[in-house]
Amino acid sequence: MSSDLAERLTTYLRNAHAIEEQALQQLQSAPDIAGEPGLAEVLRQHLVETGHHERRIRELLDARGAAPSTLKDVVMRAGGAGMVLFARAQTDTPGKLAAHALAYEAFEWAAYDLLARTAERAQEPRVAEVARSIRHEERAMMERIEALFDATADASLQQASVTDLEGALLDYLADAHAIEAQSIQLLESGLSMVEAAELKRAFRTHLSETRAQQGVLEARLAAHDSSRSRIKDAALRIGGFNWGLFFRAQPDTEAKLAGFVYAFEHLEIGGYEQLRRVAARAGDQATADAVSRILLQERQAAATLAATFERALDATLAPAP
Repeated sequence: MSSDLAERLTTYLRNAHAIEEQALQQLQSAPDIAGEPGLAEVLRQHLVETGHHERRIRELLDARGAAPSTLKDVVMRAGGAGMVLFARAQTDTPGKLAAHALAYEAFEWAAYDLLARTAERAQEPRVAEVARSIRHEERAMMERIEALFDATADASLQQASVTDLEGALLDYLADAHAIEAQSIQLLESGLSMVEAAELKRAFRTHLSETRAQQGVLEARLAAHDSSRSRIKDAALRIGGFNWGLFFRAQPDTEAKLAGFVYAFEHLEIGGYEQLRRVAARAGDQATADAVSRILLQERQAAATLAATFERALDATLAPAP
């Protein structure tokens, strides 16, 4: 095993520990604001699992004579607190929290997939075994969250005291359009940063789909004599641009970017699952059907991205020319 690969593996373990620190920060508060009993319970259960994950990663670092990165841990804990405050400020906390939790679990799943693949290349079976085990538990949590989308959609409408389902539907459509604006910015930035042919093709294909999806959302807003929220779009576009700058500064852009876009697809999936249910409850079957078609594209895009991880890691670990 090369010393460079061993160092990279240690870095990925430190990254995983920082991710778990952020997850712990979120999960300590999230059950209290969940607003839906089932969601609160699965979040409490996962808090226990996450504590186990943090300890297992710390033990792997100890075995290497390494320690977690204090700076990364502090930064990620601060980010976790910010996410909780964001969810708490929403009028539809259960749905927003479920969507963000799904995306975060997908982020963790991708991080552990990257860790497992790197450990296998480094011929470190113990690290690979732990990474695969935690990856499995993150996937199980994703499935538990998805099973609660009906309940969280209902709880969101109740929490907001929604008597105007039409108004709620327009808000969800505007939110979806804004998220697609950020997705476009992220994919455009990503295309300029990656070299792996499979990953570049996946980005390019989904960028075309995303632009078309924005058009569908605009048509559904127009059908209700409404329009997209330009303020939300602008704010989220700036967010997408900043993520692009962040990944451009990373030494292993391709693998990390593939994992992050995979997680972002699950944020979109979570949002569209909520939108589809709100549209159905508002009696707008045309929007519900359109969103169902978009969901098929988002899920396929996520699966396609996951299939690029091996090639993205090849590009990440390739020696500099």
